[in-house]
Amino acid sequence: MSVRVKVCGITRYEDAMSAVKAGVDAIGFVFWPKSSRYINTDSAYSIACRVPSFVTVVGVYVDPDVSWVEQTIKTVKLNLLQFHGNESPEFCAQFSVPYIKAIRIKEDTDLLQYAQQYKTAKGLLVDTYTPGIPGGTGHTFDWNLIPQQLPLPLILSGGLNPQNVSNAIRETRPWAVDVSSGVEVSKGIKNEEKIFAFMQGVKR
Repeated sequence: MSVRVKVCGITRYEDAMSAVKAGVDAIGFVFWPKSSRYINTDSAYSIACRVPSFVTVVGVYVDPDVSWVEQTIKTVKLNLLQFHGNESPEFCAQFSVPYIKAIRIKEDTDLLQYAQQYKTAKGLLVDTYTPGIPGGTGHTFDWNLIPQQLPLPLILSGGLNPQNVSNAIRETRPWAVDVSSGVEVSKGIKNEEKIFAFMQGVKR
């Protein structure tokens, strides 16, 4: 079974089209205003409305207000929500769009417990724990901390790049991988060659 790919932190139309041309399955818009990859709803819509069919458009949040999530869903026409903060399962599940929940991995993280807690999620995205930073750090974590069997689809994130993604997939067998900084030349600015190299690494 092929591994799905999401390129997150899209801020420019040309980067979205590079990702689409490379064959990604999803692109992500960061709607957390404190992020260096933040994009406003109008800019996100101008990109999303030109994304072809069968490419999932994902909105990424960190402890948002309900009204902000609803506004972005309505304006950008999102297909999936991704929550990176301390959102409860009830909060995540209340919207008209399905969601995935991001878990930042530490030595004592119990992913099986999170999978049970967020059983309404379409998947668990595992990312590197860095104090005060919800994601996009460019650092990996110990993949051995991931249980071999999870009841939800596993989405691997955290420091992935064209050089390490093949090994990451061999070791963790994820449903999907999520990359941001690993295909950038600067925060929020993607590189087409790096995106294509990342996709080659996934296919290997």
